[in-house]
Amino acid sequence: MEANPKTNEELTFKEIVSRGKGFWEYIVFRRKTIFKAILVGAVLGFCYSFFKQPVYSASLSFALEDKSSSGMGGSLSIDSPFGIDLLGGSTGGAFSGSNLPELFLSRNMVERTLLSPIIFEKKKISLAEMYIQNKGWRNKWEDNQQLKSIQFLPNSSRADYTRVHDSILGVIYDDLSKANLTVSQKDKKNGIIIINAKSKNELFAKYFTEALAKQVSDFYIDYKSKKARENVSILIKQTDSIRGELNRAITGVAISVDNTFNLNPALNVKRTPTARKQVDVQANTFILTELVKQTELAKVTLRKETPLIQVIDSPILPLKNDKIGVVFGVILGSVIALFVSLLFLMFKNIFKQLME
Repeated sequence: MEANPKTNEELTFKEIVSRGKGFWEYIVFRRKTIFKAILVGAVLGFCYSFFKQPVYSASLSFALEDKSSSGMGGSLSIDSPFGIDLLGGSTGGAFSGSNLPELFLSRNMVERTLLSPIIFEKKKISLAEMYIQNKGWRNKWEDNQQLKSIQFLPNSSRADYTRVHDSILGVIYDDLSKANLTVSQKDKKNGIIIINAKSKNELFAKYFTEALAKQVSDFYIDYKSKKARENVSILIKQTDSIRGELNRAITGVAISVDNTFNLNPALNVKRTPTARKQVDVQANTFILTELVKQTELAKVTLRKETPLIQVIDSPILPLKNDKIGVVFGVILGSVIALFVSLLFLMFKNIFKQLME
């Protein structure tokens, strides 16, 4: 005779209710243990929230406007008669707005930033020195003569550093880049980049974020406009040189005229130097006119090649931190302790039933 499915279902449900009731009775029986666990969890939560050193987060966002000269109008699309690439073309193949976040995380940029000067406790020091003080490394280096004499002066030359300097900077860079420094771009179309730096020292997080943004901004602008600036510099030098030649030619014409004043009209050969100087004046005038025009065009190109970086939001004290409030820490510790104790008692009860 086949079993009634409904009867089996009822037996299964009754069994579940019976086991649940039994577990509840077991929990009530061990309520003192649970209460002790909650009390321990509350104490641990209080200690964690009270003694944990907060980590501060500094964020800076900026907008990048980078216009390439390739899109310039035809009015500037002329070749220079002096062998200079006036329009220059963009040098942004290596560093464009889309891969700019990678530049922020490069060791070169981070180390340059660490050597930037700041005013801390009324003293001018570098960010690297401030980082070392925050970590308490100076106290650990007291017994080591080699490390004791290590200094990171503001704006010091990187070429003068030893292997020990490089090793220390490498450790700082790894700590910052791997866990405490993030650079993101919300949307590649709008070009807004966000820098976020974390540190247990509130001032270091703020100073480092601002210094890194300035360092990369200066480097990026210098790189993108380098060729255009070189063109402007060459044209200015050539213009000054031709202007000097023109002034000398004008003076030469005046001298020649003075020397031939009231000269016998039959002696035309004496007027030859004056004619030559006049030719020099005309030639230099034409060249100077072209150079002045080309210089102004090159300056326009330089302005177009120079990217615009505008800071939108900068870190403002007090900074956000991850410190947990005492009340929240006590509640969180109690809840975790309650969950762990119930889980432990449940498995203990199941294991006991299986053994029986």
